[in-house]
Amino acid sequence: MLDWLTSAAFHAFGAPTTWAELLGFASGLLCVYLVVRQHIANWPVGIANNLLFIVAFWHVGLYGDAWLQVVFVVVGAYGWWRWATGRLEQRVRRTGRAEWLWIAAAGVVLTVALWWYLDRLTESTVPWPDAFTTAVSLLATYGQTRRLVESWWLWIAVDVIYVPLYGYKDLWLTAVLYLVFLALCVLGLRAWRAELRLVSPERPAWSMDS
Repeated sequence: MLDWLTSAAFHAFGAPTTWAELLGFASGLLCVYLVVRQHIANWPVGIANNLLFIVAFWHVGLYGDAWLQVVFVVVGAYGWWRWATGRLEQRVRRTGRAEWLWIAAAGVVLTVALWWYLDRLTESTVPWPDAFTTAVSLLATYGQTRRLVESWWLWIAVDVIYVPLYGYKDLWLTAVLYLVFLALCVLGLRAWRAELRLVSPERPAWSMDS
């Protein structure tokens, strides 16, 4: 099975596109669409997408991104359970001051720790961008499970970096996928902000927009 997933489905710009990347492309598009629609099926589809990209990223030496997908599987199962049992916040909301402070601190600590791991213990050729995007993606996923509107800004930031990073690693289909992700994230941000205006018209004393 792994041999088939890492075999070439076709070639793009002289580089092979594996079946893992191709199937990850399709499931990734479906997952983000379901997130924007706030449909619970985004979680199982996302888990399938994560499993495919574990194979795709490890195959090209993006070890941070590969381990990130493992974490995403766990977070996805947690988010799926929270949505299914009604334990997740049912309304979107803004990120509070205290949340922003710990998110920023966690981002710095995670980035440095992941950089050290990738630089010292793996053969990664892109330890800094791999570490940063992995750390911020984890925090964005946390925000998504809490339905924080500003989690979309974090996804937008990492997608801007992921597009050239995946191109550099010859993952051209994945680079295209993340361009689509970027556009869908903008749509998701607009949709969640529109919902926020309906359910919570009053702005808090401190928010990202203030």
